[in-house]
Amino acid sequence: MRFANPVIVILIAAFGAVIAIASPGATHMPEDVRGSISKVVILPTEGKSGEVVTGSYQKSTPGIQGGMAKGSEIGTIPVEVGGIPVGIPIPILREIGMIAGALSGGTKREIQEFRDALTDDLKDAVEQPLTNDSLANDVFWGIRNVSSVQPKILALTTPIPADTEAILYIAVTDLSINVQDDIAIIATTATARLARYSDGVTLYRKEVTYEDRDTLSNWTKNDTALWHTYRNFARHYIGREISAEVYERIELSYELAPLASSSVKPSKEDDWQSKATSLNPTLAWGYELLGGDADAKWLEEVKAADVTWDIEIYDADHPVYRAQKVHGLSHTVDRPLEKCKVYRWSVRPTYTVNGVRKNGAWMRNPPEGALGNGNVGRAVSVAHAYIQDFAMLEVGCRL
Repeated sequence: MRFANPVIVILIAAFGAVIAIASPGATHMPEDVRGSISKVVILPTEGKSGEVVTGSYQKSTPGIQGGMAKGSEIGTIPVEVGGIPVGIPIPILREIGMIAGALSGGTKREIQEFRDALTDDLKDAVEQPLTNDSLANDVFWGIRNVSSVQPKILALTTPIPADTEAILYIAVTDLSINVQDDIAIIATTATARLARYSDGVTLYRKEVTYEDRDTLSNWTKNDTALWHTYRNFARHYIGREISAEVYERIELSYELAPLASSSVKPSKEDDWQSKATSLNPTLAWGYELLGGDADAKWLEEVKAADVTWDIEIYDADHPVYRAQKVHGLSHTVDRPLEKCKVYRWSVRPTYTVNGVRKNGAWMRNPPEGALGNGNVGRAVSVAHAYIQDFAMLEVGCRL
């Protein structure tokens, strides 16, 4: 399958600040900016740049009925939600009590249950995965894999080192709940902004959104279990996407798809759905670089580069297996998988060029016309947005 990203990112700054604009097909930070900035401090806040960051809550469109918020505050925020004083640890959901609309009967009751469940969750949870601090930490651990960058993550009260070249501001900026009939769509957005330390000029800005949907009854089932796993996958996706777009990723066109192996048998109808004949299956995949790359200058270097592979396997709720720096186009899972489960797995190429590691995109099989790269879901109860397009592997009960 060919992977190419046609999105063009338009970056805007106030007061004449100069921002890099990604070329057509590439949304990541341009290489000339990457090459000029190595000492980066990561701060868990939006920062101040004079930019106006807008969320969907400021665009009054049909179906959006509240449950939206925005901001850059850190720490506990005392807010009254649905008549209940709640300490919200992140700047989202502070108007969850406003989910309403011209709805009645069972749907209205489901919305009430959903609102109450999320309110209780925010009130009772000690640690929320979608905080600026946790997201900034994920971005830090992603960027530190790039040997040419020297990132530091600091508290907002810590003085910035004098030799800092740029500050990367990371913040959760919006969470919206869009209710359409009996379907609730939850979208979380975070913003990354790289600003030159010497004069505050914005060098790059990226907004990342993770969205999933399902019926209200599925969202509220089992004490809002889907909401809890949604939060974890939203953080997982957004943190990875920001670090990839800022420093890790290069845009290359290639074909990448799962293959059969001695212990993995694809379905006759769909090569992306397979059955394992072993609890330690050997995963295999085909890979071919193509022309017409968004970063054409990388092509010749990548062809000659040391290509290794990252591999990940997920069950329905979280990652269960990971391998890095794998050589060749196959890998035998070295820890047994569980019986009677369906897993989803993927691989991505990593290229070491001039001593610097860069990553390609994860292997996916999105439906025709689908947008995004695992950030927009179709039914969270079937598969979370992040893993829905990964290859499926069924492990039977009789192994």
